[in-house]
Amino acid sequence: MALNPFFQQGARSEQNLVQDLINEQLRMYGVEVHYMPRKYIKENTVIKEVVASKFDDAYPLEAYVDSFDGYGDNPVLLSKFGIEQTNELTLTISKERWETYIEPLMQNEDNIQLATRPKEGDLIYFPLGDRLFEIKFVEHEKPFYQLMKTYVYTLKCELFRYEDEVIDTGVEEIDDTLIGEDYTGTTGEDGGISTLIGPTQTLTLVGTGITATAITGIVTEGGIRYIDISNRGGGYLGQPTVAISSAPSGGVTGIATVRLIGGIVACTDNVNPATRSVQNVDLENVGSGYTVAPKIAFIGGGGSGAAATSVIGDGVIGIVTLTTADGYVGGVGYTTNPNITFSNEIFKTGVTTVSAAATAVVSSAGTITAINITNAGLGYSTAPTLTIADPALDNTGNYKFNEIVTGQTSGTTARVRTWNATTNVIELASVDGTWVRGEKLLGDTSGATHSVREIDLNPTDDGFADNLEIETQADSILDFTEQNPFGTP
Repeated sequence: MALNPFFQQGARSEQNLVQDLINEQLRMYGVEVHYMPRKYIKENTVIKEVVASKFDDAYPLEAYVDSFDGYGDNPVLLSKFGIEQTNELTLTISKERWETYIEPLMQNEDNIQLATRPKEGDLIYFPLGDRLFEIKFVEHEKPFYQLMKTYVYTLKCELFRYEDEVIDTGVEEIDDTLIGEDYTGTTGEDGGISTLIGPTQTLTLVGTGITATAITGIVTEGGIRYIDISNRGGGYLGQPTVAISSAPSGGVTGIATVRLIGGIVACTDNVNPATRSVQNVDLENVGSGYTVAPKIAFIGGGGSGAAATSVIGDGVIGIVTLTTADGYVGGVGYTTNPNITFSNEIFKTGVTTVSAAATAVVSSAGTITAINITNAGLGYSTAPTLTIADPALDNTGNYKFNEIVTGQTSGTTARVRTWNATTNVIELASVDGTWVRGEKLLGDTSGATHSVREIDLNPTDDGFADNLEIETQADSILDFTEQNPFGTP
C-alpha cells in the first residue's frame, strides 16, 4: 500500500475544517463582488451559437483577488479594431459557498445552462473599479486535491466587451456601469456611448414643436380653381406627371402634382397589388390668364386610364409661400399632415364666392416642405390669412437607460441604450419589430412618450470601427506595392 494506513486520507471532518478556514479567510481578506449568470434568450438552431442573452440577476459573493498588483499586464492594446482595453482579473471563490448559496438559486432560473459551477461567459461585477469582467476560464483543481477534495474555484476574467446583451439586474451601480457616470438624459463624454459596441438603431423623436407659417396672394383673372378626377385609372407604379395646357400669351401655366392611392379592387386577372390609382390632383401653381379651362393629361408612372378636367375662375388664391417662424421654415415636429384654414376672407360683392382649401406636405424630418392647393376658392378681393395647425405634441418625460420602450402603433420593443433630451435622439438595442414613423414610444419604467420623427436603421458608428487614420499611417511605413514588403526587395 502506497499511502500510510495509520492516517485517514480525506476524512470528512478534516475536509470540513479546511473548507471552513478557507471560507473564513475569504470573508476576512476578500472583496464583495456580484456574480451575474448569463441567460440565453435565443440560440441558433444549427450550431447553437448564442444570438441574444441577458443578465438580470446579481448574487453578492465574497472573492479573493489573486492579482494583488492590480489588473494583468498589457492592459491596453492597439489592434486592427482600434484601441482595446484587455484588463485581466483573477479571483478565488469558495466552492462550498457556491454549492450552498448560488447553485440553488440558479437551479430555479430559466434559460441558464450549467448551474452546477461557475461557467465561462458569466460576468463578475468588480466594485473597486466599477467594472464588469467576463469569466474566460474556471480552474476547479486549485489547490490540487488537498485531503482528496477541492475547495475553491479560480476565475480568470477579462474586461467585459459589451455587444448586444441585456443588462437589467435591478442593482443601480451595476446597471449604470456601461454608461460611466450618472445617467442624466444627455450623452456627453461621461455618457458612455463609446462603450456601447453592439448593433443599435437610432430614432429621432419629436421634442419641442414650432408651428409653420405661410402666406398667399390672389390671381384676379383666369386661375385654375381645382382639377376634378373623372377616371382614376390604374396600374401606376410611380407618380405620373400632370400635363396642363399652356396659358394664353401673357399668362402663367399652372403646375400640379398627383396623389396616388392603393387598395382599389380591380376585377381583372393578374393584377399587381403594388399598383395604384390617381386619388387627387393638387395645385402647386394655379396659373393665370386662362380664358377657357385647360386640358389635363397624365404622363408616365407605368399606368394608364387616368383622366381629369379643370375648372377656372377669377379671384382665386395663388402660390402659397412658407415663411420663417422662430428661425425655421416649415416648422418643427410635424408627424402627420396638419389642418390648414383660411380666415379674414374678403370677397367681391355680387359674385359667387367659394372658400379655398389646401393640404400640407410633411417631410420625414417633421417639417412642412410645401402647401398644395386642393381648391383655390373663388371671388376673393384680397388674399386671405392662411393658418397652419400646431404640431400635435403631447410628448413628455425622459427615457431611462436599459428600460424597454414600446411603439404604440407597431408594437415594436427595444432597450434604451442612450437618450439625449437636447437633440431628442434615442439609441436602441435588442429591437424586436419595425418602427412606424409618427407612432408614440412609451417607456415602461419612465412613462416617457415621444413621437418618432426619423428612423435610422444603420448601426451607430462609434468612431473606432474603421481606423482610417491607423491605415494611413501604416501605409507611410510599409510599401505594399512591393511583392514582399517585409523581406529583401
